[in-house]
Amino acid sequence: MAQRILQAVLHSQSASLFAGARVPYILGVQRHFSTTGGDPDSHSDFQPISKAPSDVVSARQLVEKDVKENPVMLYIKGVPDAPRCGFSALALRVFQQYDVPFSSRNILEDAELKEGIKAFSNWPTFPQIFIKGEFVGGSDIILNMHQSGELKEKLKDLEPSE
Repeated sequence: MAQRILQAVLHSQSASLFAGARVPYILGVQRHFSTTGGDPDSHSDFQPISKAPSDVVSARQLVEKDVKENPVMLYIKGVPDAPRCGFSALALRVFQQYDVPFSSRNILEDAELKEGIKAFSNWPTFPQIFIKGEFVGGSDIILNMHQSGELKEKLKDLEPSE
């Protein structure tokens, strides 16, 4: 039977596949392959896991901790060595001009974290940059601050990176 199904799928012959099959058998096959997460026949490893609504709260707590513990915190798409967005790459290039330590988190790895950051800063786009616990903005704002000298002034009392 598996051989017939494979051939039918590969050759788009699904209508003729079950032409001579018994209806109860077809319904059994359909039931077997279409179990839902609440189905007792579905193994617990494969049932959908619903996340608790408190995940956004815990993400918010993580953001608060990040911003408090890191003088410069960047929430970016990708990682510093491999940004996945031009705006994130621009923000990283600007901060690499200064000899200050910065930390970052990849928002593409965690949807709850991404939503928690948006809620924390009340800002919808990324990257999001925090300096000394204060939300500064995105790459365009950082670039303008860099060009005007305001960023250098804001970062001057931070310890150089090692």
